[in-house]
Amino acid sequence: MKRILLDTSAYSHLMRGNKDIAKLLDEADEVFLPAIVIGELLAGFKSGCRDQQNKSVLHDFLSVESVGLLCIDDETAERYSVIHAYLKKSGTPIPTNDIWIAASAMQHGLILITSDQHFSVLPQIVSEIM
Repeated sequence: MKRILLDTSAYSHLMRGNKDIAKLLDEADEVFLPAIVIGELLAGFKSGCRDQQNKSVLHDFLSVESVGLLCIDDETAERYSVIHAYLKKSGTPIPTNDIWIAASAMQHGLILITSDQHFSVLPQIVSEIM
């Protein structure tokens, strides 16, 4: 069973017609977006001129049966602390929201789909950099 997590960059590239990401979604049994990604997307929509249209597309995407939303809980926070400590010790910081996204992937055993290279420094998760 192939289960993937889209980060904000992957979702954005998908919506811009990225065929590689679309193929990964077609091959996946389950696709997840963490609440952090939803927040980043909504913030981005507000700064653009197509807020309502983008929200509608996101709502439709989340309505697909094989797509799920991941919430942050105590276990996610524990995974966050492990990743944060690792990054601090190794001297390779990444954006805080991306640590939460990585923690969600780690917690649920998901393959993280992203275009952000900095996820490659995390041995705690499996990622595909697009």
